[in-house]
Amino acid sequence: MRPPRLRFLVSGLFVLALMPGLLIPASADSDKTIYGWVENARIEPWGVEAKAKLDTGALTSSLHATDIERFKRDGETWVRFTTRIEDQRDEDMAEREFERPLFRRLRVTGAGGSDERPVVLLRICMNDTIYEEQFSLRDRGDMNYPMLLGRRTIEHLGLIDVSETFLNEPSCDDDSEFVAQDEDDDA
Repeated sequence: MRPPRLRFLVSGLFVLALMPGLLIPASADSDKTIYGWVENARIEPWGVEAKAKLDTGALTSSLHATDIERFKRDGETWVRFTTRIEDQRDEDMAEREFERPLFRRLRVTGAGGSDERPVVLLRICMNDTIYEEQFSLRDRGDMNYPMLLGRRTIEHLGLIDVSETFLNEPSCDDDSEFVAQDEDDDA
């Protein structure tokens, strides 16, 4: 039997081998922006800033939405929904109805059963860049964060420091870089 310290060292090295990103020196990614696990994201062109949890366990981003209704426009399926969130700039509640084309349907299965959600494309400002991203719509009124950013969005942003929050403020303008939705990323 191995001594306890050696067993701990071997176990730790095994875990590090499974997580190669942990061994990359910070200087290797110095050109990437570092985000905290919670950031403010501005919904464009609305201009309201929402608390967003960066969630590596989710693939698709999610936005708080109520009164979700599908309808037809010019033969295409669209989604009408209302979002009511606290604007982080002044802490006032902001509410707006949106209409967006249905991008796809998402089936989510969890401990509570199965659920189908509409997914739409929305633009958000993170730091100084505008991103067009997929957002599933669901009532997140009982959640701490009205917006959840999943891996599809996070992969465009940079790195996450899970010990930090609010490292970057949205500061987009008409000259900001725009990152369009990846057309191959529709599943």
